[in-house]
Amino acid sequence: MTLGLLLLFVPLFVIEVALMVIALVDIIRRERVRGGNKVLWILIVVLIGVVGPLVYLLFGREEAPIDSD
Repeated sequence: MTLGLLLLFVPLFVIEVALMVIALVDIIRRERVRGGNKVLWILIVVLIGVVGPLVYLLFGREEAPIDSD
């Protein structure tokens, strides 16, 4: 039973950490985020587990301006 739970939770943990890292790197690299408050988005990503990074990646990213050159 313990091995089965370990085999279930390790991939979920890896996915959670990967989503968190992707979201945090994106927040740091972007000039602006939706709502204009990077600190709030960082707290959401870090404190709300899997849901926080998904919410940021789906709704928090502000579209980059299109170059007209």
